Amino acid sequence: MDFIALERSVTAANYDPLPVVLREAKGVWATDTEGKRYLDMMSAYSAVSLGHGHPRILKAMMEQAAKLAVTSRAYHTELLGPFLERLVQVTGLDMALPMNTGAEAVETAIKAARRWGYARKKIARDQAEIIVANNNFHGRTTTIVGFSSDESYREGFGPFAGGFKLVPFGDAGAVERAVSDKTCAILIEPIQGEAGIVVPPEGYLRDLRALCDRHDILLILDEVQSGLGRTGRWFAHQHEGIRPDGLILGKALGGGVYPVSAFVGTHDVMSVFNPGSHGSTFGGNALAARIGLEALSVIEEEHLVERSAEMGGYLQDRLRAMRSNIVKDVRGRGLWVGVEVDANVVSARAVCDALLENGVLSKDTHGTVLRFAPPLTITRDEIDWGMERIERVFARAIH
Repeated sequence: MDFIALERSVTAANYDPLPVVLREAKGVWATDTEGKRYLDMMSAYSAVSLGHGHPRILKAMMEQAAKLAVTSRAYHTELLGPFLERLVQVTGLDMALPMNTGAEAVETAIKAARRWGYARKKIARDQAEIIVANNNFHGRTTTIVGFSSDESYREGFGPFAGGFKLVPFGDAGAVERAVSDKTCAILIEPIQGEAGIVVPPEGYLRDLRALCDRHDILLILDEVQSGLGRTGRWFAHQHEGIRPDGLILGKALGGGVYPVSAFVGTHDVMSVFNPGSHGSTFGGNALAARIGLEALSVIEEEHLVERSAEMGGYLQDRLRAMRSNIVKDVRGRGLWVGVEVDANVVSARAVCDALLENGVLSKDTHGTVLRFAPPLTITRDEIDWGMERIERVFARAIH
């Protein structure tokens, strides 16, 4: 069967996948329908940070699915409390609101920030503003794409909600200049993923924290991709030693098998919610809570944060040592690395296609950057296997 042709015939063309049909995966390896094996250097944008089919996650999922999966939040379960208790311990915050996808958690954060602004800062009704960064990527809902600076995300989906101010990423001075008496929050990715693994200048997050303290503004960080060990710390903001008022989490929280997300915040922020003000039929269900709790335990007990720091340093060193005339920059933290190529010579998508032929799964962004974000379980030998092929592909471009 031509699976690609079938998929194209019945699926809206909102993605442009690489020409491979995956059938099974285990750990850092995926196998296609022809039996060819690939090293997964994307891990589903961090959703598979624990590797494919982690035995502890699968065991927890199967046990819980057979016992109790979904009841809605109309009733209590014995799992939601322990899951969120562990989540707030890990984040150093106070309370959490469980959702399903990263975009839903972002929407939750926006609602919390606005309501906090009205209740605590006494901003005039419907006038609250949130400062966001150029080249941000926080999801695909109409509210979120409405404050994107990328026209391709916005085209044909307006009219959009107001209440957002765009400033350059990495420029704390620009943020301060955008602050007004209507500002309730700054919503930022500590490292911009979709933009090409863009790391801001050292001190940027500390400056934002100080700015928020001066002006009584919430600092809300979107760590859906960067969180839970991806950058070599539990959370990317910990590289600068700050504490946000709100933290948006998802992807890896679902252990690679189930959508689990959450907005975590201080008591002050989370107390703005009351029964009926927000909800989700599936958010915080028993199956999600069991998987999320097990995912947090696996990350801690298997020392995946420390592994990300160690293996990420090794991967970045190998990538920076490559000899290729197409590489313009290598940047990232931990096991989250972007390799920017010279678009005048070759597109990043063409490099991805070549890597695919050589057994390495990656994905480009904006045609100029290849992203490498393997499962945190990857070993040095597996990185070496991948780097042999990555170096081979990049060496071909040397003239």
